[in-house]
Amino acid sequence: MKSGNNTIFICSNCGAQYQKWTGRCLECGKWGTVVEQNAEYSEQKANEKNYAPTKTIKLSEIKGENVKRQQTNLAEFDRVLGGPSTSSGQGGIVPGSLILLGGEPGIGKSTLAIQLAAIIPNTLYISGEESVEQIKLRAERLRLTASSLRLANETLVEKICATIKETKSPLAIIDSIQTIYSDEVPGEQGNINQIKACAVKLLETAKSTNTAIVIVGHVTKDGEVAGPKTLEHLVDVVLYLEGERYHQYRILRTVKNRFGPTDEVGIFEMKENGLQEVKNPSASFLSERGENMPGSVVTCLLEGTRPLLVEIQALVNKTSFGYPVRKASGFDLNRLHVLTAVLQKRAGLNLAQYDIHLNVVGGITADEPAADLAVCLAIASAYKDKKLGADLAVFGEVGLGGEVRGVTQIEKRVRECEKLGVKRVITHLNTQALKHLNIKVTDVKNIQELIRQT
Repeated sequence: MKSGNNTIFICSNCGAQYQKWTGRCLECGKWGTVVEQNAEYSEQKANEKNYAPTKTIKLSEIKGENVKRQQTNLAEFDRVLGGPSTSSGQGGIVPGSLILLGGEPGIGKSTLAIQLAAIIPNTLYISGEESVEQIKLRAERLRLTASSLRLANETLVEKICATIKETKSPLAIIDSIQTIYSDEVPGEQGNINQIKACAVKLLETAKSTNTAIVIVGHVTKDGEVAGPKTLEHLVDVVLYLEGERYHQYRILRTVKNRFGPTDEVGIFEMKENGLQEVKNPSASFLSERGENMPGSVVTCLLEGTRPLLVEIQALVNKTSFGYPVRKASGFDLNRLHVLTAVLQKRAGLNLAQYDIHLNVVGGITADEPAADLAVCLAIASAYKDKKLGADLAVFGEVGLGGEVRGVTQIEKRVRECEKLGVKRVITHLNTQALKHLNIKVTDVKNIQELIRQT
């Protein structure tokens, strides 16, 4: 097969371009997906066209609009989308917005989507994965009643857009973006070209009809091209539902938001009747804390603007083999290796012949540097088999020199600790002393001082 000057070969799965035909795409590894296409126009023809300039308007001449958001009964969901700090004074879904709800399979995206559809009247729910009978079974299992909810099975995006324009629903949910396709774009469902083309058409429909559209997208562990990572620059809002499938807590995190902040999170609990909002997350995370044991300590993380108290557990055991084992659940393993080395070198703990197992209770991921100090203290407590007390909270960043560094919003963290009955806090105070608190705050400057005081 020979190619001319105006001929290119494109992979229908990932969009990679080649000068000659090949049986297997070198980018995505698919077989038989490279097809021949003719170039529609050359650079010379493009330069021959004359385009009229775009009309411009001054910023001062634009009239501001007070957008009324569509509120839901899920306060945590409204908090993530904007919260009470918005200009309109209320949080919720902005009409005409395109929202991407992503997450790993089985995390609860479809459950959250059907709950939103049941809350907002006259919602249009279009599924390319499940039949309408299956959706009704899921709604009955979640004990949802929505007489005005409209369901449809469709995978052609042109028909979906026409349905949205005809029904004029305030909210449309597409489950999922990987299952729909466009007749105007070559390639199979789920490839990059199809996903982008469908997202663009849905965005145009959302803006023209003032209908908020939520599209559900699956995320693979390594962020494959079929996932919603390729859509983040097209949509208005990107939400990710995080958590462990076999844990009860889910975190709804904002990655992108054109209508509000991106530092808010919503916390939900998976129950029999769906995702239920957790109004006091810290109390929920500590509600099942067992008796005071060595290696257990509470730390205060900051998820967005919300402080969360979580329990960190460490188990130190004599290794049975020559090489010690390091395991971590909810904490970065590489960071655990670094902190273990700091404890050995700076604090004098002989951990070279001990296995270390670390766990963040509740399925929460402690990826904030403020958890470093609590991890170090939990390991030291387990190594020395010494109880720390149930009324202690520890947070701070630990450097390679063993120094303890301060973290952001210390006062907010300390007040959260005081609210939940914590009597002692160990951290590094990089600002003025805290006032008007009925709690003892101990300032530590390095790891040696921390081990000495506990």
